[in-house]
Amino acid sequence: MSRLLVTGSADGLGRATADALLSAGHDVVVHARNQERAAALNFLVNRGAQLVVGDFANPDAVRYLAARLNDADPLDAVIHNAGVWNGPAVMPVNVIAPYLLTALLPGPRRMVYLSSSSHLSGRPSLAGVNWRGANAGSYPDSKLFVTTLAAAVARRRPEVLSNAVDPGWVPTRMGGPDAPDDLELGHQTQEWLAVSDEPDARTTGGYWYHRRIQQSHPAVHDEAFQDRLMQALAAETGVALD
Repeated sequence: MSRLLVTGSADGLGRATADALLSAGHDVVVHARNQERAAALNFLVNRGAQLVVGDFANPDAVRYLAARLNDADPLDAVIHNAGVWNGPAVMPVNVIAPYLLTALLPGPRRMVYLSSSSHLSGRPSLAGVNWRGANAGSYPDSKLFVTTLAAAVARRRPEVLSNAVDPGWVPTRMGGPDAPDDLELGHQTQEWLAVSDEPDARTTGGYWYHRRIQQSHPAVHDEAFQDRLMQALAAETGVALD
């Protein structure tokens, strides 16, 4: 049995992931942005899930949540599922929050970051990025950055299994009802990477789609770009990722 945090688990892929892991007997920590959203997680909390609440658009809320988690039972894995499609929270939620949680939670030995095929159209440039919100950058840029974060963690922390997952375009609140991909397949890969002892699941630095390694954007494994991104995030947050 593993103890896992699934961020952004109030609906969609995050809730399906948390539900499946809890059903499989794992100890699951679920997360919601606020108390109103947390009500959607009662059916998991009533089955034994632990609930944490914090708005990932606010880095101070992420810091507080990380401190609470560090005071609780150790986590074996984190599935960085929380994400937004557009608006001023794109960079804070999609990039800053997973970076801070990774830097501030030293214990987990598996990290799974939700990417997207749209990262392939992201721009591998940090020029003009406003991490704080307004004109922060596009969704593809944010997914390129978080996919690069996953690869950087794999390089910098060889004891950690760090991977990125494209769940596909699935019919969730974000994806919309007409999304063509399979919702069930959309959450199985991240669960597998977080808990499985199969040899393929115990690899690191991959970009996955439906349990198959895919070719990521060339910048993802460019160590110079990784280092520039880590330096920019450290300067923005005041927290370095070792």
